[in-house]
Amino acid sequence: MKKMSWSSWLFILLLSATHVSAATFSFVALGDLPYGSDETAGVKYRQLITQINALNPEFSIHVGDFKAGSAHCSDEEFERQRKHFDLFKGALIYTPGDNDWTDCGRKSNGSYDPLERLEKLRGQFFKPDSSLGQAPLPLVTQGKVMPTYSTFVENQRWQFSNTLFTTVHIVGSDNRFAPNNAEAEKELLARDQANIAWMKETFRLAANQKLQTLVFAFQADVIRGMSRSGTWAEKTGFHASIEKTLLPLAKEFQGSILIVHGDSHNFEFDQTFMLESQVLKNVYRLEVPGAKTTGAVSVTIHEGNSTPFSVKKIIVP
Repeated sequence: MKKMSWSSWLFILLLSATHVSAATFSFVALGDLPYGSDETAGVKYRQLITQINALNPEFSIHVGDFKAGSAHCSDEEFERQRKHFDLFKGALIYTPGDNDWTDCGRKSNGSYDPLERLEKLRGQFFKPDSSLGQAPLPLVTQGKVMPTYSTFVENQRWQFSNTLFTTVHIVGSDNRFAPNNAEAEKELLARDQANIAWMKETFRLAANQKLQTLVFAFQADVIRGMSRSGTWAEKTGFHASIEKTLLPLAKEFQGSILIVHGDSHNFEFDQTFMLESQVLKNVYRLEVPGAKTTGAVSVTIHEGNSTPFSVKKIIVP
């Protein structure tokens, strides 16, 4: 008999998870942390991780910006933040933010090459089949299951109970939209194509498995680019991925969706996403606190409930 690969076993595992009855479970979301020196912000951040570990969530998601926008993008800083992720007793899933690579070209950041820093992130913070943390979860990575997008190991997906989770590499500062920069424009186009394919695949899997709950996590506060009528300018970094892909698919989805993001540093939990001047009543938004606020959010998913998500802040004084 031919020996089955780990990816084949993982696919079977994900399929079998669809037979689990509706459940209630919790995870933690955080991001835009730590901002400041290791002697101050780092101490409070480690206290936060201790509090998260005491809650014993099923897993935690860091939605990017593991350092302030003015901090150096050095190898030493990357190693410091990688060690912070290793302090999580459970699984830790991370998706990059703009401070972690796109802004690294700034003089204040050390004048690094952003694409070189992105490759460093991909090699240091992502594994092909599992999360970070002391008790890693098995994950599916786009770079492994979609050969066309082999470099995008940061786009990940996993199923817990009957809920499908997906990270998407969408970052702040307008998703690195820079029409006067040919290199940045080329990079964004490639990342947009990968993100769009990854989101479409999530909805396809959810339909095939008849899942009723989806969670998407990325760094950017895309709401800032939305008009009062629920549209985005065509010349923006969020037009293709959010307005033309994620939200139309969400509108057609027969279930509940939670979008988790950071970027603006303020705790928000609402239903503000709109499409064609109409609020998407099945789409919820959670913005995690960050920057000067050392905190996180405990999210409870109530599968099959008319109130699918509930949240509670975790704040270090």
